[in-house]
Amino acid sequence: MLGWRINCLCCYDARMTQENSVAYDSPAVREVLIGEDGDGQRVDNYLLKTLKGVPKSRIYRILRKGEVRVNKGRIKPEYRLKIGDLLRIPPIRVSEPQAQSSPANWVLNALGDATLYEDNAFLVLNKPSGLAVHGGSGISHGVIEGLRALRPEAHFLELAHRLDRDTSGCLVIAKKRSALRAFQALLRDNHGIDKRYLCLVKGRWQGGQRRIEAPLRKNVLSSGERIVRVSEDGKPSLSVFSPESIFADSSLIQVKLITGRTHQVRVHAEFAGHPIAGDDKYGDEAFNKLMASRGLKRLFLHAARLRFTLPEHLTIEVEAPLEPALQQLLDQLKKA
Repeated sequence: MLGWRINCLCCYDARMTQENSVAYDSPAVREVLIGEDGDGQRVDNYLLKTLKGVPKSRIYRILRKGEVRVNKGRIKPEYRLKIGDLLRIPPIRVSEPQAQSSPANWVLNALGDATLYEDNAFLVLNKPSGLAVHGGSGISHGVIEGLRALRPEAHFLELAHRLDRDTSGCLVIAKKRSALRAFQALLRDNHGIDKRYLCLVKGRWQGGQRRIEAPLRKNVLSSGERIVRVSEDGKPSLSVFSPESIFADSSLIQVKLITGRTHQVRVHAEFAGHPIAGDDKYGDEAFNKLMASRGLKRLFLHAARLRFTLPEHLTIEVEAPLEPALQQLLDQLKKA
């Protein structure tokens, strides 16, 4: 059990912690001074993350009853914390965390050589195919768990966006909450971020550049599997497909994402009649077998380039090279 640092304050007799200190059994009122990492975060989300093991219903009950206070005043669940806020957390018992296993060596090794860009706010990785961005749903560890294991001294590491498990390429990690908020604001506004993917698709692409504007709806099957379909009542979705190379029975396409829906490139490619090679969810079985016979062992979808401009006019541009196996397949197709 973690111990508390106790500050002697004349105005109250309460346990005081710096942000990110965690107790697993809190028999007394705790007051947390919010720092940069909590700035802008909703108080309900902050509590859900901090009080791991406490049911969500309990979190919202103590908020509703006014037991959680900020600067001695009652707040609503949607209140966004600010630097310097004093957050009062009532006495609450939190489940003792179970011992966590360490990420597998292959995860750590893959991430150790994956850095494409880093500054004091962002880390951009060339994520390997087959590695989920985070653990869950039967996956013990992903990118974020691996990074935290590699960098135990890091104060803050959070995913700024996501890539499918089988997609490789540029993945942005925020090293500050302010950087996370700035990047996610660009994502919400659909401007300031230029994302380019490379994919190998079935058939010879015709007609040059093509805009695929087809609304997408996400469905979850009883098995828990996510399936995305083009649907009139789906969310607006726009991708721009531009041919890079045309081969005998396939095409290399660059895709610019205007929106960023789940499985967008894969579903829009299938909708255009050119499913992506190696896609076992939206692809063509015969084409996948053909590409597998030529050495393809994964989904041929790669986040190749990423460019984004922050409000202070700092522009970050990163390019992720294709893994050797994908480049070798392209070289083979060019010779055919």
